[in-house]
Amino acid sequence: MSPSHPAAARVILLTGPSGSGKSSLAARTGLPILRLDDFYKEGDDPTLPLLPNGIGTDWDSPLSWNADAALAAVAELCATGKTSVPVYDISASSITGLAPVDLGGAPLFIAEGIFAADIVARCAELGLLADAICLSRGAVTTARRRFVRDLREGRKSVPFLLRRGWMLMRAERGIVARHAGFGAHVCGRAEALERIRGVDRQRVPVEAQVAT
Repeated sequence: MSPSHPAAARVILLTGPSGSGKSSLAARTGLPILRLDDFYKEGDDPTLPLLPNGIGTDWDSPLSWNADAALAAVAELCATGKTSVPVYDISASSITGLAPVDLGGAPLFIAEGIFAADIVARCAELGLLADAICLSRGAVTTARRRFVRDLREGRKSVPFLLRRGWMLMRAERGIVARHAGFGAHVCGRAEALERIRGVDRQRVPVEAQVAT
């Protein structure tokens, strides 16, 4: 797809730190949703980045995510309204199958995930972008929500979750700044929801400040 071929649908990219509430916010909008976190690389992928100490995979690095595959899925949804996406088991670091995504004729959908900002510029270049939002709710609130969610879902061991949670809480300001640098509008839950509803009402893209 190129910018000279208008898309049948457009995408709102919703990003933010892990645990900031992206999934629950996306569900509340009533729009179709593409889960970008399902595009993680598998645990045996030789290109996975390592943690600074060299022991274990750095799953919070964008290099652990298949940006090209995620962008291809977004582009196919925008062009045809349908695509197939991986089903990813975080606890096993593995793809367990494929699942269909169908927009049902909707002209707008949300693609949400912690690395969504990494494809803002490319979506804009392809004429697919309706908006880009970074949900930010404060480091302490996000850390608490993340730990409760990850513990409930059994994503990783408790020691791993505690170490990761402390690291991400300290890094949150930089994470949000990075998303903003890629062109995502940083805001809280209420503003994000109103912004999404505004785009949905207009059915036309709003300008996103895309980093160059």
